[in-house]
Amino acid sequence: MSSPQSAHSSSVAVSPGLFLLEKCYKRPVFCAAAHVLDDSLMAFVSLALGLLGSGGLALAVPSGFPASGNGLWYSEPAVNWSTQYLPIGNGYLGAMINGNTTSDRIQLNIESLWSGGPFADKNYNGGNHQPSERTYLASQLARIRNTIFTSSNGTIQGVEPLPIDAGAYGSYSGAGYLNINRTASGKATNYARWLDMDSGVLKTTWSESSSLFDRTYFCSNPTRACTTHTVSSTPGAFSATFSFSSLDGLPTRNITCLDSTTIQLRGYAASPGILYEILATIRQSGPANSSAACIIDPKSGDAVLVAKGSTEAWVSWVGGTEYSMETGNAASGYTFKGVDPHAELTGLLAKAAGQNAASALAGHSADYRAALGGFSLNIGQKAEKTKTTAQLRKEYKTDVGNPYLEWLLFNYGRYMLVGSTRSYLPANLQGVWARDAGAPWSGDYHANINIQMNYWFAETTNMKVTSALWDYMAKTWAPRGAETAKTLYNVTRGWVTHNEMNVFGHTGMKDLEGWNPAEWANYPESAAWMMIHVYDHFDYTNDIAWWRAQGWPLLKGVALFWLDHLVEDQRSKDGTLVTAPCNSPEQAIITFGCSHSQQLVWQLFEAVEKGFNASGDNDTAFLHEVQTKKLKLDKGIHIGSWGQIQEWKLDFDRQNDLHRHLSHLIGLYPGYVLTNFKAPTGQAQGIPKLTREQVLKASEISLRSRGDGTGPDGDAGWEKVWRAACWAQLQNSTQFYHILTYAIDRNFAENLWSLYNPFADDPIFQIDANFGYPAAVLNALVQAPDTSSLSDALAITILPALPSAWASGSISGARVRGGITLDLAWSNGKAVRASLKVDPVVRYTRQVQLWYGGKLITAFSATAGLKRDFTF
Repeated sequence: MSSPQSAHSSSVAVSPGLFLLEKCYKRPVFCAAAHVLDDSLMAFVSLALGLLGSGGLALAVPSGFPASGNGLWYSEPAVNWSTQYLPIGNGYLGAMINGNTTSDRIQLNIESLWSGGPFADKNYNGGNHQPSERTYLASQLARIRNTIFTSSNGTIQGVEPLPIDAGAYGSYSGAGYLNINRTASGKATNYARWLDMDSGVLKTTWSESSSLFDRTYFCSNPTRACTTHTVSSTPGAFSATFSFSSLDGLPTRNITCLDSTTIQLRGYAASPGILYEILATIRQSGPANSSAACIIDPKSGDAVLVAKGSTEAWVSWVGGTEYSMETGNAASGYTFKGVDPHAELTGLLAKAAGQNAASALAGHSADYRAALGGFSLNIGQKAEKTKTTAQLRKEYKTDVGNPYLEWLLFNYGRYMLVGSTRSYLPANLQGVWARDAGAPWSGDYHANINIQMNYWFAETTNMKVTSALWDYMAKTWAPRGAETAKTLYNVTRGWVTHNEMNVFGHTGMKDLEGWNPAEWANYPESAAWMMIHVYDHFDYTNDIAWWRAQGWPLLKGVALFWLDHLVEDQRSKDGTLVTAPCNSPEQAIITFGCSHSQQLVWQLFEAVEKGFNASGDNDTAFLHEVQTKKLKLDKGIHIGSWGQIQEWKLDFDRQNDLHRHLSHLIGLYPGYVLTNFKAPTGQAQGIPKLTREQVLKASEISLRSRGDGTGPDGDAGWEKVWRAACWAQLQNSTQFYHILTYAIDRNFAENLWSLYNPFADDPIFQIDANFGYPAAVLNALVQAPDTSSLSDALAITILPALPSAWASGSISGARVRGGITLDLAWSNGKAVRASLKVDPVVRYTRQVQLWYGGKLITAFSATAGLKRDFTF
């Protein structure tokens, strides 16, 4: 993903002190030359810089760090948001924390806080043309197709007038900061901050002359509240002010005292824009003269929370907006407007305030562990107790690697997926964490790789995190997507979306003045790709009730669109059905029969075939139409002039094309039509007359030609981890580990966040690589790709691309499609034992093959409740 839409966002609205602190920390000469610091500000900077450079920093993991080593730890406070701050979240809310002892900044997010949409423009229509243009657009689509088929090279320069200005598209927005300011009693020493990924808790500890301090931060999904809790070892030693600060680009908020211990912030994402509210309450304990209250700050005129002379104090906050998906439909006028969030928030805060800090933390940690699904991974890592995560990251080298850091990154992806899901909306381009009022690429849902990658590992590691994803598609994509299908493509059945979606049902093809939008916006395949996720969820869980209520209706709607959108290839005149016009995602060529499109539609139609019997749908005419058109479908598998899988039906491929996307290899990973290619057994199957070995060899040639994921068109982590997953699929452990370690070395920051253009002054955080990374790792250890038919044997391959660096290890609780749980152990590079357990209820008894070391170990019927143990 890297569209022409600017990824640059406005800078954070920070206090002059913090801004200068960042400058001074990076370039001390700046402060001397600036002549802008007053005495108090210089004292603040000097204290902070003294702390950052203190010789008293911790040299070993702090007391309380998880014994398993499953955590990130640092010996100094964070300064840079995208490379050093650490995240907490519960899906509904997110927060990024710097852990400063005297000026702790907690950057806030609310998952539905968006600018734009009908809140900004009552005429916003999801980026669609007017219905009155339907006939005209149909004629233009016919002209575009005819030009492609009859042109000398099978292409066209543009797809105008199909794209249209995005209108009030909007952006995901940060909500400002909660600041904890206090005066230190002396120099801070023994500083440490760490993220405990066993419990889902962030900690900061330090010492001053008066006391030891221990601060805990967490966001609880059951209570929908976040909490920061500070404890001093000396009674009455903690005093602090908790205040809200805003961002550049957000309208002025109203910050008042709701009651004697509760602060209320109400504001709008833009002017005009969506209403949001944050409520925070303070509680404390301490000596008789200690107190905690909400007061009006005489300088700012805003309310603040103040703790005085406390031994411990904790602030819990909740937040929400007036956004609602329930009104994102024609019957409600696509308003997406719900009720004022205040009443619900007061109820949530009362519930959170009814718990003491210890019980709230215990409830959160238990819920967090349950959300991880019982899965665990061991790759032979040895916890490093004397080096901070920042040091480990700095020392990390391509090909050399470090199993401990690699293991941490795997667990970090799972931690963040828990923290940005199980709520109302799915994880976006930044999960739930966005710094500015305008996020990079709007912090939206790019659906030509990014939102898909966010969820690649959810099913295989048994995480129950996808419900909001299905609801979001059903309530924001499908309703307006049906209008897009009708108006833009003259298709009256089903629905369609394109590459970029917001939370307001933006389903049209986006235009951008000065660019050829087809390259990145001509992507009606987006929903087809997401339907593979819909079917996979069913295949892994066998949840027939969900399938009938939500999964099948989504899948059928998208399949109906494609039944009508495909056209016969009038250039090759081979009788096949193709997509036209199409762009292989973010490639400039506009043509027909893009391999990515064809492979996706092939898998879409096969998902219909495999899911029909369990759907409760009696529409056999629909099934027959799918089967008939699947036979005529060009399958998107053509071997080109230099032995490659062609990216297009016509051989436009260049051997030096280092493009970031691997779109024509979608059937290798995460798909299956290349990986599990079956040679045709008859004349009427529409399948190329190739062998699986030929297809995999051509896939390897294409993958190798695409480079290492650093090219002239971008430098993102997601393109590298996708390549690593593909190399694992080809069972090449050397190339898998090379690309995986290269991705870490180049694109991951010291806080282990994935960065786009990592060497920029202010690199952009993109969460997709953090989520794609666990999928790539697991694909090197266990593979069970889908098959074209339920009657095909499901091949489970263990340790297909095990790197020598992970010579010993184990997996517990991995999930395999068909409702199977896998445990696996290996030692000295060899499998030792494996266990397969089939769920008590399955919809279809699969034939399963277990493969290891290129050999078939066994084959069996995966009947409900079956358990098989193997030793090697």
